[in-house]
Amino acid sequence: MFGYILKRLFYGLLVLFGVISVVFLLFNVLPGDPARMMLGQRADMASVEAINHDLGLDQPMSKQYLGFLNDLSPISVHNNINTDSYWFLDDEKYSYTKLFSVAEQTYVIKKPYLRRSYQSKRKVSEILAEAFPKTILLATVSIIFATIFGVFIGILVAVKKNVFFEKTALIFSVLGMSIPSFFAAILMAWVFAFLLADVTGLNMFGSLYTVDDYGTGEYLSLRNLILPAITLGIRPLAIVVELTRSSLLEVLSQDYIRTAKAKGLSKYRIVMGHALKNAMNPVITAVSGWFASLMAGAVFVEYVFDWKGVGVVIVDALEKYDFPVIMGSVLIISVLLVILNIFVDVFYAFLDPRIRYA
Repeated sequence: MFGYILKRLFYGLLVLFGVISVVFLLFNVLPGDPARMMLGQRADMASVEAINHDLGLDQPMSKQYLGFLNDLSPISVHNNINTDSYWFLDDEKYSYTKLFSVAEQTYVIKKPYLRRSYQSKRKVSEILAEAFPKTILLATVSIIFATIFGVFIGILVAVKKNVFFEKTALIFSVLGMSIPSFFAAILMAWVFAFLLADVTGLNMFGSLYTVDDYGTGEYLSLRNLILPAITLGIRPLAIVVELTRSSLLEVLSQDYIRTAKAKGLSKYRIVMGHALKNAMNPVITAVSGWFASLMAGAVFVEYVFDWKGVGVVIVDALEKYDFPVIMGSVLIISVLLVILNIFVDVFYAFLDPRIRYA
């Protein structure tokens, strides 16, 4: 089992290396002058050159790439003497603990450095640290909603075998998988927060914290989470329903289920005690993948509902060509996706030991 975990970790690191390389190349071939974005179009050449030197944009592309990897690596090497060096260990940039030094080179363990925003001059890590908890909360509530209701409905469809109920669930699944997130968000906001506002008491816009009517402070407003979470959970809910139904029907046709029936076990005990566990493997895999996808797919939903998460940050950065913020967001989402996939692969191997030897 330990060897299997190491192999999954190695594959995960390879994926991250590929993502980092693609992100760096993609955003370094796009048009735009970061120095002009930071200083304005009337900036003098001396200031532009100083900014380019600070960002390392006056270096060859290969050196910039190595510097990018060095900034992201938790263990990195820096020059601790020459302040003009591209590798200089700047206390304002890095939060680090010194390991050891060799001549002018210092080896440190640090937090990954995601550069600074072109617009606000703030560290990208600080911007994302404020936005990501709200997105994680939204994605977590959405996937919990989708999993609980999806598995419940999928079990009912598979066990009851009611033609009307089964067809209704199938139509719902197809619609749920087909409706784009931004359209579903607009529709949900219009119906439940505009037409039925007096009944539901929900708002069309609002984040986790809302400023009170007197403007004296913020207060927690969990009701603003309801519509975005349901909207974001519609597509995974539809998929979980269909996966649970098809997987459970396949398991219920196995010989050991017929043996359990012959022994006189109740339908509830057969389904919940024997069939459901073996039917949940594809559901767990789908849920894990969708959770990571929701982190990225929340962009449109957050923007429509003005949920102050990473989606709003990404859209704002795209409008202003703030490349470091976009790059940092993509990298963080990629890391979360890889970690979740590794976790699910390991958990899947515990459920089915045959996976370890595949």
